[in-house]
Amino acid sequence: MSSSRPEFRETNKQSPLPVVHRHITGHNQDGQAIFHSSQPGAWANMGPSLDFNVVYTTSVPKPSMNDDKDISAHESVMDSGKLGLVHPNGSVCRMVDFGPSTADAHAKPIMHRTESLDYGIVLEGEVECVLDSGEVRLMKRGDIAVQRGTMHAWRNASSTDWARIIFVLLAAEKVKVGGKELGADVEGEVPDIVKQQLAGEL
Repeated sequence: MSSSRPEFRETNKQSPLPVVHRHITGHNQDGQAIFHSSQPGAWANMGPSLDFNVVYTTSVPKPSMNDDKDISAHESVMDSGKLGLVHPNGSVCRMVDFGPSTADAHAKPIMHRTESLDYGIVLEGEVECVLDSGEVRLMKRGDIAVQRGTMHAWRNASSTDWARIIFVLLAAEKVKVGGKELGADVEGEVPDIVKQQLAGEL
């Protein structure tokens, strides 16, 4: 396990946004739906004004929910300390809180590419989706970005309020453009902990 793994906690001490709860369903012996578990999200601080909460993961394209195999697989992934932004051959549901944009935080958002198809849904605030071509879209509450292996960055559009996005990342093949293969990448100076996330070392 990496010694620089962030400390997970039940409450988000940076963001003033509400603590979220995860409710996992299952079945009883009669085949009726029940709640398997309910618990507050475990947040990790990934840098100044940036918090992550991994809601759930799957490790294969078609996970088995028999005998709670998918839950056991998720718990194993989290216990391993080696989950990156993308989980190879599986999926990651992750919530991210972005602090207000200031002169020293989020002035230069982290431009990166993952080998995944991502759905990003804004839950709170307004966030700019920035592409390496220079194109920018302002996303408001309820807006959805479908990231298809592109170089992109996220920037809180507010200098006073926090913003929250929930992401679902599905592992995908590397994108090829003009015969060139585009793999996972990150540009500029970024915190080591973010590099590790991109490399799947956390």
